[in-house]
Amino acid sequence: MRNESLVPLYQQIKEDIKSSIESGVYVPRQKIPSEPELSAKYNASRITIRRAVDELSADGYLIKMQGRGTFVGTPRIHRKITESNRIESFTNTCKSNGMTAGGRLIRHQIIPAQSDERSFLSLKKDALLLYIQRVRTADGEPVFLENLFLPYDKYQAIAERDDLGTVSMFQAIEAISGTRPVGAARRTVEATRATGERASMLNVPIGEPLLHVNVYFTDTNQKPVFIGRQYYIGSRYMFEL
Repeated sequence: MRNESLVPLYQQIKEDIKSSIESGVYVPRQKIPSEPELSAKYNASRITIRRAVDELSADGYLIKMQGRGTFVGTPRIHRKITESNRIESFTNTCKSNGMTAGGRLIRHQIIPAQSDERSFLSLKKDALLLYIQRVRTADGEPVFLENLFLPYDKYQAIAERDDLGTVSMFQAIEAISGTRPVGAARRTVEATRATGERASMLNVPIGEPLLHVNVYFTDTNQKPVFIGRQYYIGSRYMFEL
């Protein structure tokens, strides 16, 4: 380890294990050495090793499995937010990260539009929305809970698709309207935690840190298209500015 008296030993060990994960020495889903093995490798107490491993687990790099050991977590998906505010579909984002996008349909239904939805989408007071809720996955692992709100009159045909759970919504919208969502008129990101219902759908513990993202999508002509209200698993997704 580095001879840096100002850097605690557990932090040095944490950074070394993290570097081994990022460089591919330890690969996703691989079991890492046990606490006694790591203790011998780093010439450190098990308490020091446990603190380093606990922090890596809290950061999403490692996953502890009762009775089985500690494993490398799946890599985070990196999604860039550019200065031009252009948006890429989740399907393309997964492709850019060397993963395969998937999903599972939770529900779809017709609901009344609320005031902010009517305002953004330029809808009448009695307008209806097509509400679609899905769990989106990358290489089979849940990444976020997706809640989509689209003008029903315009996009009702989407609800009839056989592949509604997995289809790229950007592609489905383009197939109907001829235009593709590419930007956002407004976007907010806030930290929250998984409720019992969301934890169950995302297969994470109750209280797991989530990123709640609201996006008001626009097309190539900056016209409103739909609204997305998503809950991303913080340990599996990262926004780059």
